[in-house]
Amino acid sequence: MNSDANWAQAAQRMQETFGAGLQQAMGSLGMAGQPVGFPPMELPKLTQFNQAHPPIRFDADKLKALQNRYIEDATALWNQGLQASAAAPAISDRRFSAEAWKVNPVSKFSASAYLLNARTLMGLADAVEGDDKTRARVQFAVEQWMAASAPSNFLALNAEAQQKAIDSKGESIAKGLVNLMHDMKQGHVSMTDESLFEVGKNVATTEGAVVFENEFFQLLEYKPLGSGPVVKVYERPFLLVPPCINKFYILDLQPENSLIRYAAAQGHRTFVVSWRNPDESMADKTWDDYIENAAIKAIAVVREITGAETINALGFCVGGTILGTALSVLAARGEKPVASVTLLTSLLDFTDTGILDIFIDETSVKFREEEMGKGGLLKGRDLSSTFSFLRPNDLVWNYVVGNYLKGETPPPFDLLYWNSDSTNLPGPFYAWYLRNTYFENNLIKPGKTVVCGEKVDLGKIDIPVYIYGSREDHIVPIGGAYASTQQLPGKKRFVMGASGHIAGVINPPAKNKRSYWTNDKLPQGKFPAAHADWLKGATEHPGSWWTDWSGWLKSHAGKQIAAPKGYGSRHYKPIEAAPGRYVKVKA
Repeated sequence: MNSDANWAQAAQRMQETFGAGLQQAMGSLGMAGQPVGFPPMELPKLTQFNQAHPPIRFDADKLKALQNRYIEDATALWNQGLQASAAAPAISDRRFSAEAWKVNPVSKFSASAYLLNARTLMGLADAVEGDDKTRARVQFAVEQWMAASAPSNFLALNAEAQQKAIDSKGESIAKGLVNLMHDMKQGHVSMTDESLFEVGKNVATTEGAVVFENEFFQLLEYKPLGSGPVVKVYERPFLLVPPCINKFYILDLQPENSLIRYAAAQGHRTFVVSWRNPDESMADKTWDDYIENAAIKAIAVVREITGAETINALGFCVGGTILGTALSVLAARGEKPVASVTLLTSLLDFTDTGILDIFIDETSVKFREEEMGKGGLLKGRDLSSTFSFLRPNDLVWNYVVGNYLKGETPPPFDLLYWNSDSTNLPGPFYAWYLRNTYFENNLIKPGKTVVCGEKVDLGKIDIPVYIYGSREDHIVPIGGAYASTQQLPGKKRFVMGASGHIAGVINPPAKNKRSYWTNDKLPQGKFPAAHADWLKGATEHPGSWWTDWSGWLKSHAGKQIAAPKGYGSRHYKPIEAAPGRYVKVKA
């Protein structure tokens, strides 16, 4: 391949071979115009929605460099295999870090060869010529392909699992089969020992009561946790709106990491929306229904119970999108019942949606509209599997190997228990959400969408807002969270925390972990258009952002008054103890 002619022929062959392979991978992963989270066994039904992708082309210079590098690395690997005494480079990938992989030459070679091929294929994905979305789709498809084909995923190739089978005299294989049958019966791969957790017993345990319910949600009120002979609360109550795509108790896992308990301990009369897990009776519910009968209704009930003219509110993830839409509807009606709002890892502007953008196009949105736009349910297992495969090695294959090949029981972990407690969504709600947010980004276009009979205009939400984004968030990228600063006209404070979508948010001060960033150098509170420009003037602080937020929220909470002696009010009597029935319903 020294001559240009030979190289051109080789490049053409590689382009045809790998291009076809990448397109096949994209199709097998539901990337050929097929919607995210769709069960593989149902893929043949989607033929009429498939789009023919144009042939995949590669950058010639990158392709040549990749080939040269591959030949060099493959030759070095082969030579190491021929020299039994040669010390092969250590493998840093934790899938192959166990001693058994190091002492078995065949296993070591298979792991090294796999990693070499994986690097090369990811390099090929990077060399694809085309728009950013096409490149991202190819990269995602290759990542899934390589994660699934790792030798560690197969008992015949996994040296560590084989050694464990020998050491345990086959017991690990027997336990693995038991684990496999258990997970097949429950319908998902176990990430933790779910038998050790029970909602209301050792997760979601903050004391409170259900004070209102309708077909969409239960409203929980929590016991004030102030100190002193006379417990006091701030006069302006506090309402949390969590995401409806999973259970609210991510905000109340354990007493030491509960944001709900923290808010109550800071002196806020705290209320939380606990979403109902939809069944067939809710299959026709829409985005408008959730805004009017859930978000707006919750705000109204909290005001009625407390007698407060205005409240403070918080929206987390999709809960922030729902809350922002509700506030816009209320503003269009000339109502301003919320004095301040906190948005945690939420999207109002869907320009930057990160990896999830690869799943959204006209074909996938149209499919969902035709499939369930007029009725039906998006199953919680589909949502759960989609988010898990965004990090396949950590959230899928790691547990496949541990549970089935090694026969291990995953350790107890409250966060992963919550992660497996999936929630359905009404089809019409989901179809509207896909088109008007992720695909067309209509919420930031004044008057473009009509919700509950009112034109949505985020520019009318003229109240103080605290906006939080996590630096390594792959669900709501930091740029997407920051973009809300450009859409809301009120006085704003933006804070960036370390870590990801969940770990960044659930970071209590007592743990003294991670850090957060603020920027108090902005002239008259003006925010630059790009997050990168905001970050240039930001200051890092050790510990949790909760303390910064707590100080901000107290400045909008009013004076302190005596805490109520009971839950609810004369017209809203307690129905049952928190966490209530709705959160315990499984998808």
